[in-house]
Amino acid sequence: MSSPGLLDRIERYFALAPLADARVHSIGALQVPIGPPEWPYPARPRPGHEGHVAVDDVRAAIALQEKAGLPASLEWLSDRCRGLATAARTAGLVVDELPLLVADDPVAVLLPSEVRLYLVGADDPRLGLYQRLAALAFASPGRAPADQGSHSGPEVAQDDPGPAEVPPTEVLRDRVASGSTVMMVAVDDGEPVAIGSHQPLQVDGTEISEVVGVATLPRFRGRGLGAGLTSALVEHARQTADLVFLSAGDDDVARVYERAGFARVATSCVAERPPG
Repeated sequence: MSSPGLLDRIERYFALAPLADARVHSIGALQVPIGPPEWPYPARPRPGHEGHVAVDDVRAAIALQEKAGLPASLEWLSDRCRGLATAARTAGLVVDELPLLVADDPVAVLLPSEVRLYLVGADDPRLGLYQRLAALAFASPGRAPADQGSHSGPEVAQDDPGPAEVPPTEVLRDRVASGSTVMMVAVDDGEPVAIGSHQPLQVDGTEISEVVGVATLPRFRGRGLGAGLTSALVEHARQTADLVFLSAGDDDVARVYERAGFARVATSCVAERPPG
């Protein structure tokens, strides 16, 4: 299903996504969004760039991010900038390769009958709790096969998202209110157990949306909640978007999505500081 036109559209999505929340700086071939630490964006090559990216430009981008209190982070499509992985490693980053998939012919994946799914509104009093749930789920090891996305949350060990009155970040509230982030939560016996979002954006006259941050609390994994939640997010996104995509955590996760009707179209590279 991959084609240059499809990857061009995804690159344009990534280039436009930060504009509402961040100021984008150009450093050589790189675009470096600088915005609120609560909602960081990675640096990326400008759309259509397929040539060399200098190590010094990668180092300068990292320095700009860290000066602003943002994590050092660089992302790109490996098909487009094949030499960038070497430059990123030379600059001290660790590079991971994530399968990039699009919703080709999605198959509905049902949630367990006792689990209910809800769209989250900006005025939901538990919005901060849902944000805490995502941080907890991503900070805990041993993701279920359908958990995916990236998140740098606090190190926590308990399987309890905490009190309902935890305030959300204003950036998240504003994005949910504007529709830039469409959040869904899976609830079991009145308690939130899984979370996920899609992020619609108008790109050259059509809508594209990325599914992000699908995560399940550790003790509820293995029940198909991540797959069912992702299926519901895709169904919602496709009501207005003609392209829905996501990045899977690894090849095993990608195969789960392929069985649910996704098609792998490329590899997304993610470069970050090593832990510790």
